[in-house]
Amino acid sequence: MKKKPAAVDSTSAGSSAAQSATLPVVVGNFRDPAATPTQQGGKGIRFDFNDGCRVALPEGDWHVRLSDAQTNNTLYETHIKAGVVASSKKYFVPFQIEIRSGDQEVLRHRFDCNGQNVLIQFPVGTLGDLIAWFPYAVKFGEQHRCRLTCAMGANLIALFRNLYPSIRFKTPEELDPDEYYATYNIGLYFDDEQNVRQPSDFRLVGLHRTAGYILGVDPQEAPPAIDIPDDTRPIAEKYVCIAAQSTTQCKYWNNPSGWRELVQFLKDHGYRVICVDQKATHGTGMVWNHIPYGAEDHTGDRPLAERARWLRHAEFFVGLSSGLSWLAWAVGTPVVMISGFTHPTNEFQTPYRVINYHTCNSCWNDVRVKFDHKDFLWCPRHAGTPRQFECTRLITTEQVKNVIRRIPVFAT
Repeated sequence: MKKKPAAVDSTSAGSSAAQSATLPVVVGNFRDPAATPTQQGGKGIRFDFNDGCRVALPEGDWHVRLSDAQTNNTLYETHIKAGVVASSKKYFVPFQIEIRSGDQEVLRHRFDCNGQNVLIQFPVGTLGDLIAWFPYAVKFGEQHRCRLTCAMGANLIALFRNLYPSIRFKTPEELDPDEYYATYNIGLYFDDEQNVRQPSDFRLVGLHRTAGYILGVDPQEAPPAIDIPDDTRPIAEKYVCIAAQSTTQCKYWNNPSGWRELVQFLKDHGYRVICVDQKATHGTGMVWNHIPYGAEDHTGDRPLAERARWLRHAEFFVGLSSGLSWLAWAVGTPVVMISGFTHPTNEFQTPYRVINYHTCNSCWNDVRVKFDHKDFLWCPRHAGTPRQFECTRLITTEQVKNVIRRIPVFAT
């Protein structure tokens, strides 16, 4: 049996391929795996599960079979004289490696990370995504009883480290790739048509639950615990937190009078309205968004734990499909989420979700379109027309008010 070309083989299982040239390189803001597989298998063979299943073979005459240990599906099988075999699938698969030389079985190894060093990498620079994904890393560590390391930005580490003592937290710069038995990279993979990095398109299963599918754990959502060193109430008066800013215009509540009217509504009902956005003004070119008129300005580069403190003691939070909504959810505050560009399945479940189904909506979860991070005015269906951003522009203030009126603590 001749060695098959790199990364093009497909078997009847339809779930893996292999390459026998150079090791795969991770693209994006994740650390690359060790240049050489980290585990010794005897006879000069090395293997690991860092960014997929990898096997490095010295000169010889080898028959290699990679399979799914739970289903016994053969994922890849080849004869090779020397080189590297690497699975095409980079998400969690319970791999089994079988290597023979002639009639002799040289190595049989079934994935088992119990007591092993495992790395789960998260992108740096995100808030909501990481809060959404981190609980699935916790599930993975508990399920497999591994020595888990989570790589993330330092500001996010501060939210979790003291409450998850069994997990090692490191920034990407602090990692030593040579020490890990397995590595998994959590992200949103828009162009992954072959399902190399995710078993199911995140737009179908939800932004947060995609981490559960990538890691092979129960995708049921659960908020993480958040460390708030000073958990005292910041003000004595009854208050509501709001966040009106986001990273792209389609995420905004684009009703021109919506926030102004809503802030006045909340103040008329006896609430102080605290804006906890990072930026008071955000936009690009000719389009700039300001925090709502009448709200108290608590914007600025403040520690996330301080924002979490304000959110935890708020009567409720009103925001968008953005990071501060996820933080409010994590600290247990009722969240009124105003979003039209995402479908409700994209985020955590809240009984106070506001979406207008009478107009264009849910483009983010449409697999036929691709989000463009560089286009601040991204609107894939109606850009440059009078219908641009109608998904939130046509969410009325009265609709949001009616949802708020259903919150049990409202105006009590």
